[in-house]
Amino acid sequence: MALADNTSAFEIDHAGARPRPLIDPFARAITYLRVSVTDRCDFRCVYCMSEHMTFLPKADLLSLEELDRLCSAFVAKGVSKLRLTGGEPLVRRGIMTLVSSLSRHLESGALQELTLTTNGSQLAKYAAELKGYGVERVNVSLDTLDPDKFRAITRWGELDKVLAGIDAGQAAGLKIKINAVALKGVNEDEIAGLVAWAHGRGMDLTIIEVMPLGDIEESRLDQYLPLSLVRARLSERYTLEEIDYHTGGPARYVRVRETGGRLGFITPLTHNFCESCNRVRITCTGTLFMCLGQEDAADLRGPLRASESDEPLYAAIDDAITRKPKGHDFVIDRRRQRPALARHMSVTGG
Repeated sequence: MALADNTSAFEIDHAGARPRPLIDPFARAITYLRVSVTDRCDFRCVYCMSEHMTFLPKADLLSLEELDRLCSAFVAKGVSKLRLTGGEPLVRRGIMTLVSSLSRHLESGALQELTLTTNGSQLAKYAAELKGYGVERVNVSLDTLDPDKFRAITRWGELDKVLAGIDAGQAAGLKIKINAVALKGVNEDEIAGLVAWAHGRGMDLTIIEVMPLGDIEESRLDQYLPLSLVRARLSERYTLEEIDYHTGGPARYVRVRETGGRLGFITPLTHNFCESCNRVRITCTGTLFMCLGQEDAADLRGPLRASESDEPLYAAIDDAITRKPKGHDFVIDRRRQRPALARHMSVTGG
């Protein structure tokens, strides 16, 4: 299946001038777009999904051609970093067709980076192809190196497949970063070992606090482990040195003197990371969320399908960005035991 040539969406608008860049009400330039290509996943991680998830009807999803056109509109408006997410992006049928098409923006220089976040289960199959299309860096979600614990956390996952995917990614020349969610009483005793393992393989590691998104059938109070405590414990074993390093995401990085590797912390609950936010997210149905931690959203599927011209789409994007909030309102509701937001992370895009 070949994607339509959307050069016009990238080069110029229909008035002959380049579309306006995206600046939010707080003078932040929006240069980073995360796009969920599917809400489906081959895992059911206990902090992300219910075991018995109801997924969107496939007819509700944007086609690959529509995803390409939507991404290209954002590139035309100044987005320079594009991350494909899910669910699990590599389970979307034909996903490499989309990656191939979007790579034209890398070749033109309009896009600085095309990357994705994956659980690693399909990475062995696609690593070489991703590298061939200009993907240089991939984030792999991995919370434990214990096979039994891995199966318990993911419910359906097999650790060997993920490790094989990481091997294949590195063999293909992809730079791998590991993302690990800190889970109280589950993997908190493994985090120091994960640091040593990841850095020993030349991979950065980012530790993430549980995010209160969606009903998952378990109490997030039982899962929540503040990264202030994680960092204090790591400091007993490692020397953590402050560094000026940023990837465009919300992580704050230190260098671990003993390993020489970088260690990131993403702390939506204990330390708000919003002041320099340059990101927006699009769901697989074409809904634009200006903030992960807010419910306000904009429908882009309507204007996308309403006209072959991109001007209605540009107008909808511009209007949405004027509503981007200064920050999120993440909190775990201790009284009602409910998430901060009803939607699941897999719907918004990981």
